[in-house]
Amino acid sequence: MTELLLATDNAGKVREYSLLLKGSPFVLVTPEQKGVRLVISESDATLEENAALKARTYAQASNLLTLADDSGLEVNALAGEPGVLSARYAGEGASDRERVEFLLQKLSAVPWEKRGARFRCVIAIATREGKIEPCHGECEGIIAYEPKGENGFGYDPIFYLPELGKTMAELPLEQKNKISHRGKAAQKARQILDRLSGGQN
Repeated sequence: MTELLLATDNAGKVREYSLLLKGSPFVLVTPEQKGVRLVISESDATLEENAALKARTYAQASNLLTLADDSGLEVNALAGEPGVLSARYAGEGASDRERVEFLLQKLSAVPWEKRGARFRCVIAIATREGKIEPCHGECEGIIAYEPKGENGFGYDPIFYLPELGKTMAELPLEQKNKISHRGKAAQKARQILDRLSGGQN
């Protein structure tokens, strides 16, 4: 089977995509497995631009069909922040816990009814020739007052889903993948991968 490079070193993302893309016509491989070491500055203004940059750069370096994503948390009370800066919101090198604590501090005076937010994910699939296929996914929720749950990563412990009465981090991975922003984008990506498989094998 032909390989598909997943352009991330994030263990949480690798775990999720291994399930999300299970059964696709490609074997999922990571940059570490292929000996590809790149440092890409995600300095573009949008999730779409960052995802495309990562996908195209890794595709050129590896000569493999490549899937990259960029995702962000948009909080209404913060005018859409942290958005594209989600991973760096509390400073470069901050841990997931530090990012969560930083965000909760900024929202300390915001009441429940104004804590609406959404996760957004953009997946970019890059061919070896540099063509980009984008996919989008969103998930609406509320920023909880405190973290709950041991699953997931990033802001999952404070992203509360009213219809389920739980945070994203309290969900089993299989359930999360059905409703999450990344899961919704990956469903669209699978359709593209199925279509591309004819020209990659």
